Amino acid sequence: MDSSFSNILCSLQKSGSFVNTLIAILTICGQQLFSSFTFSCPCQPGNNLYYGSAFLIIPALVLLVIGYALRSQTWMMTKESCCSSSPHLRSVNSLQRKLACLMFFSITGRALVAPLTWLAVTLLTGTYYECAASEYASVEQYSMFNNYSEPERQEILAEFPCFEQISPDMLMVRDEVALQLRYQSQMWGWTLIAVATLVAFLSCCLARCCSPLTSLQHQYWCTHMRNERQLFEEAAEQHSRVLITQRIKELFGFVPGSEDVRHIRIPSCQDWKDIARPSLVCITDNQQGHYNFLGERVDVNFEEGKSEAIELTS
Repeated sequence: MDSSFSNILCSLQKSGSFVNTLIAILTICGQQLFSSFTFSCPCQPGNNLYYGSAFLIIPALVLLVIGYALRSQTWMMTKESCCSSSPHLRSVNSLQRKLACLMFFSITGRALVAPLTWLAVTLLTGTYYECAASEYASVEQYSMFNNYSEPERQEILAEFPCFEQISPDMLMVRDEVALQLRYQSQMWGWTLIAVATLVAFLSCCLARCCSPLTSLQHQYWCTHMRNERQLFEEAAEQHSRVLITQRIKELFGFVPGSEDVRHIRIPSCQDWKDIARPSLVCITDNQQGHYNFLGERVDVNFEEGKSEAIELTS
């Protein structure tokens, strides 16, 4: 039973829908907490629109940027496609371009989950929209506003989101206007949800149709990319620890956790200067640069443009 549950949980964690659902739930909880503690409509003509729109749009933009930034594929594509000056990386074939576009749309779809959820929830709640659109509400059907000029009418309407500033004879009108604005906000919210769902479905269909890979090839490619990233991280972790452990032993005379401290030494001033050096020398087009772990030098020998051996010296 435990094994079956673990397998189900593991498959859900690898599923994109599970991650998207988790992001949406966290965004909804964050929106509710954010609205409860920070939002307070100014109830002033001109300020309501900017204040309500800022709370509606700016968090969505921030979530979109964070969604892109948290995806490791974003930085991989930036490095491989945009920022590399190597000629062999710029000359890509059509298959690589199609795969890059497919990855970009996948990243964008995942990054849009949080901002679209924020917009949908805030519109369905209606608080921000009511504040932003209050002074522009339609009140021609109420005769009591006929004696007011347009600026005076907007000033009265701007005070509607604040109960304490409403005169008793305006309470009924205020409730009806608020209900009208909530209807409009929820209509926009459901429209956004419908459009986002339809676009997501059509995008998936279009991506499958235009992809140069079959369904099995696409599944294999996703599995390959996931395993490649996982194994690379494990190998890099082990490789880095081995090199750093070797240099630390040369620097201090022992390694962390070792009981043999007979060869303990005090690092010299030059040793500390070497540690403060940059940890990586950039790689050029003509020759491979060298890594510098804790002041360590790496000498690379080449023959006919290929690396023969890497010798670690100190």
